[in-house]
Amino acid sequence: MLGTAKLTAFVASARPDRAKQFYRETLGLRLVSDDQFAIVFDCAGVRLRVQKVESLQPHAFTAIGWQVPSIRKAVSALTKRGVGFERYGFLEQDEQGVWQAPSWAKVAWFKDPDGNLLSLTEAAPPEKRPRPVKARKTGTVRRPIKTARAARKATPSRAKRRR
Repeated sequence: MLGTAKLTAFVASARPDRAKQFYRETLGLRLVSDDQFAIVFDCAGVRLRVQKVESLQPHAFTAIGWQVPSIRKAVSALTKRGVGFERYGFLEQDEQGVWQAPSWAKVAWFKDPDGNLLSLTEAAPPEKRPRPVKARKTGTVRRPIKTARAARKATPSRAKRRR
C-alpha cells in the first residue's frame, strides 16, 4: 500500500537554531522551510522534518542514516567540519570510527546537537553481498528427489511381490 508513497523522516530537536545550522551547514542539506512546528530539509528527494520540541531525551539507537558511496571520504569531510564520530567498546572500529558489519557493510555513527544518533553506511562490495534468497510458493512442501536407484531400492522387486 505504501510501497510507492514518498517517505518523510522525523527527528526531534529542543535546540532548533543549532539543529538548523548543523543539518544545513555541517551536513549540507537543503533547507525547505522553517515554521513554529518544524524545520524541513530536502535530502535527495526525502523530506527530513526536524520537529521543534520543549525537551528531548534522545534514543540510544540510530535515528537517521545515510548511504554513502565512500565512508572514508564522508567521515573525513564531516570530521573537517567538526563532527566527532562515536566509539563503542563492544565493536571493532578503525581509527576513523568505522565498523565493518558481518554483511561487509561499513558503518560509522555521530550525533547531532541534540544527541540524536545518526549514521553513515557504505554498502558491501558486490562480490561480498549475500545472494538473495528465492521465495518459495506458500503451501508447497518440498520433498527430497529420489534417484532411480533409490526408487528401485524403495520398491519391492516383482519376484518378491509374487510370494
